Amino acid sequence: MKTLIISILLITAVSFSADAQKFITKTGHIKFYSDSPMEKIEAHNHQVNAALDAATGDFVFKVLMKSFEFEKALMQEHFNENYVESDKFPNALFTGKVVNIKDVNLGKDGTYEAQVEGKLTIHGVTQNVKTKGSFEAKDGKVAGKAKFIILLSDYNVKIPGTVTNNISKTIEITVDVNLEKLN
Repeated sequence: MKTLIISILLITAVSFSADAQKFITKTGHIKFYSDSPMEKIEAHNHQVNAALDAATGDFVFKVLMKSFEFEKALMQEHFNENYVESDKFPNALFTGKVVNIKDVNLGKDGTYEAQVEGKLTIHGVTQNVKTKGSFEAKDGKVAGKAKFIILLSDYNVKIPGTVTNNISKTIEITVDVNLEKLN
């Protein structure tokens, strides 16, 4: 009898998870932007893995730090070797939730405001973050957008004194993902 109850519970759980709307991408985009009086620095990464569970609001994205591309090769080298230490800390990771997921109907075409909260890990340091974003559902696909403003000091990213005026202490991280339904 105990085995029968466990089997029924497992089948029910699998059925519910199979019906859940899960969306993924391996080609999301993150833009890194620093605006200081001396210099504007911008980098793009188009190899962002992201996943959203529309039933629970669970949202995660992971980015390989060495995949950021800068306008100048020297900036990219300094970013990876001196600032984020990509060999030591190869990934950045966000794990969190769309806290107002009940207001977001990804089964119906439209644009929905999203409140996102979670933990952002950069340079081996994890901080709580929250921001507003949006999801646009269209033809069974979902486009998600959000912008995070972070302080480099919160993630123990050190800027050498010789270039301290070239890099803003506040960095803008823009997330832009086009998610497709997981079958």
